[in-house]
Amino acid sequence: MNSLILALVVALLSQPAWAHKPSDSYLALTVQGDRIHGQWDIALRDLNDAIGLDADNDGAITWGEVQANHGGIATYALSRLRLQSQGAACRTAVTDHLIDRHTDGAYAVLRLTAMCPANIIQLAIDYRLLFDLDAQHKGLLRLTHKDKTQTSIFSQDSPSRSFSMGDTSGWPQLGQYLHEGVWHIWQGFDHVLFLLVLLLPAVLVRVDRHWQAVEDLSSAVREVVAIVTAFTVAHSLTLSLATLGIIQLPSRLVESAIALSVAIAALANLYPTMLRRRWFVAFGFGLIHGFGFAGVLSDLGLPQDSLLLSLVGFNVGVEIGQLAIVALFLPLAYTFREASTYQPIVVQAGSVVVMLVALVWLVERALDLKLLPA
Repeated sequence: MNSLILALVVALLSQPAWAHKPSDSYLALTVQGDRIHGQWDIALRDLNDAIGLDADNDGAITWGEVQANHGGIATYALSRLRLQSQGAACRTAVTDHLIDRHTDGAYAVLRLTAMCPANIIQLAIDYRLLFDLDAQHKGLLRLTHKDKTQTSIFSQDSPSRSFSMGDTSGWPQLGQYLHEGVWHIWQGFDHVLFLLVLLLPAVLVRVDRHWQAVEDLSSAVREVVAIVTAFTVAHSLTLSLATLGIIQLPSRLVESAIALSVAIAALANLYPTMLRRRWFVAFGFGLIHGFGFAGVLSDLGLPQDSLLLSLVGFNVGVEIGQLAIVALFLPLAYTFREASTYQPIVVQAGSVVVMLVALVWLVERALDLKLLPA
């Protein structure tokens, strides 16, 4: 158990803080007969990392520097995008360059056209942008044909997909958002740590101001179920409200509050009388974590004609990922609950480490700084 905690700490310090938006590009394609018209938004900071736009190295990318690199940007981008129809390559070209601003900075906007050998029935897309530089990069696709829109997410593990113009079944899309939900909870160390620090004492009970191991598994299971259920209900509620546009909160405020929730939950393990009803804490802060999930879902790009399907898929994915973590944690914690090291090292020392990491996250997110290595 101690080795697991050490591994978790090492993983924490080697992971990005998730205070900042991950690298994404936005690819919108419209199919009309044998032609494709599109727009590709790529962050200037990503292009600078890939081909070097900042000629004078002053840390600022000017419009002049972008203009001077139009050819290089087009060559680089098109070398990492392949469009094929019925097995034959479509000739793709950049027709115009623009600049747009997203929530995380300036983006190069490439206007695209592609000519395919015949009317497009099946379109295969192979997307490789930035994967050699950033394994976490994602390409968010919106593909429109007639009045139907399909979406997809390209990643290093899933760079290619084929789309039928006649089949717009939502099942593949549901599966992809479900996968993204699972992946996000496993990579979202702030969400995982919040849940784990609340669960650590679930295999203990306070007697005369001291921790004692619970006598039976059912007691621990009841506590875990109460905490996980409260967290699930709360974050599902705010995830839905935010995704549907009913409530919106600034992302910096949400991310800072999530970091603070982790620190408070860890502090409560050092002062057990501080938070007596952990399920209530899980519900209260779970509302904030739901807004964080909504921010990720929004970044993935939600198709308006299948909004509910995408929301359900992502939320179910989050729950599956969460249950997998709990299924791993509970047997281990119950097995080692009577070990002499569980309470002082796993619960107490582990909570101190988590609290310190969470406080660094809080400073990073509140002040927009970068303290931990990316």
